[in-house]
Amino acid sequence: MSGLYATLNATVSALNAESLQINTTGKNLANVNNANYAREVTTVGSMGTVQTPQGPVSTGLVATGVQQLRSALLDSQVRSAGSAAAYFNTLQSAYQQAQAGLGQTVSSSSATGTAASSNTGLNAALGNFFNAFQSFAANPTDTGQRQAVLASVTALSSQLQGTDQNLAQVQSGLATQASSDVTSANSLLSNIASLNGQIVQFESNNPGSAVDLRDQREADLEQLAGKLPITVTEGATGADQVTATDASGNPVVLVNKAAVTGPITVSGTQVSAGNPATVLSLASGSIQGAIDAGAQGIQTLRDNLNQLAGQLVTSVNSVYNPTGTTGNLFTAAGTTAATIGLDPTVTAANLKASDGGAAGDNTVALGVANLASQQFSVAGGAQIDGTFSGFYNASVSGFGQTLATVNNQAANEANIQTLVTTQRSSVSGVSLDEEMANLLMYQRSYQASSQVFQAVDSLVDTVINSLGTITA
Repeated sequence: MSGLYATLNATVSALNAESLQINTTGKNLANVNNANYAREVTTVGSMGTVQTPQGPVSTGLVATGVQQLRSALLDSQVRSAGSAAAYFNTLQSAYQQAQAGLGQTVSSSSATGTAASSNTGLNAALGNFFNAFQSFAANPTDTGQRQAVLASVTALSSQLQGTDQNLAQVQSGLATQASSDVTSANSLLSNIASLNGQIVQFESNNPGSAVDLRDQREADLEQLAGKLPITVTEGATGADQVTATDASGNPVVLVNKAAVTGPITVSGTQVSAGNPATVLSLASGSIQGAIDAGAQGIQTLRDNLNQLAGQLVTSVNSVYNPTGTTGNLFTAAGTTAATIGLDPTVTAANLKASDGGAAGDNTVALGVANLASQQFSVAGGAQIDGTFSGFYNASVSGFGQTLATVNNQAANEANIQTLVTTQRSSVSGVSLDEEMANLLMYQRSYQASSQVFQAVDSLVDTVINSLGTITA
């Protein structure tokens, strides 16, 4: 009888273990399309062996728990790749918006000097301006030519102002994005700290058992890594410590166990966090991407536009008003792209073809037209190098090269992100075919154990109710 009872107990343990395996497999199948889910497996083991008069007897199979298939190394690589991809995606999006703000074709080819299409945008406005003065010089008394000159001045000024305003709007949007990302990052830090506390409490007697909470925490960590680069270290109790780095490479603690050490803040181009607040050194993430796009590539474009506008106003007014007493063409104070404009005193009637010359004199008009081909030099005291059109083309060409480089880097980082995500999926991902095969195997095992249970139960019933009957 002791042998039958031992077998019965062992079969019950096997049924419980196989039932848990079926449940775990069903959970895996339910999460086959959940990117934040890590595959789970039921760990089983022997309950041991006892010595009986009939010899050693196994006490059966037992399910020891549910294990999550995660690799800390692969999780770290996925976070790192996601942070780099977010940085270049942010740059790419910002530079594409800036390209649209220029209102013309952008090319990365500087060798030909045709980075900007001559038919659109500021480059066309520059050409129209100098062409209008060339036509005015040819017929200085023609009212139509005078109107055309004023229209070209207004169009050029409007184009510079509009382009600068478009770029300023992109920068403003990037500042808003950085601030929004910081807000999201702080919310994620709070969630991670809360999940740390829950995991520690849940796993106090069973380390590694809070698998669903760990999935949620890893999803939040990966979202946070998209905002700024982080390092994650798991403690003995299951709580993660999350850190960033300062300019010296020292760790700055963002989350310690169940507490956020200090909120992330952004001021201008600086991002700070920790307690005490420390300026972070960020090499990736969407926060730094937004900051760099606004402060570097787009600001360089705006600076170049200001230099172009300043040189244009200075040079044209110098030719148009050589004595400094007869009135300027451009407003003297408007030496930036945002402020350039036609002097309000200039009309078609008083537009100068010469500075006090006889009727038909075109020295001023011709002088302004000739500025189109004048070579300027910063070394010689000018604000730009080369001609007006050449300087602008070079500026846009440089921006085009920057955009092309960012496009390539974004594509490369996307490939790396796909690669490491695929590698992790081979460990943590759910395979529909594999889980279906496991489900069938566990189902058969459960059925077999059930049949053994029924057989042993029948034998026990026979022993008790039949063999044990005393006949007269």
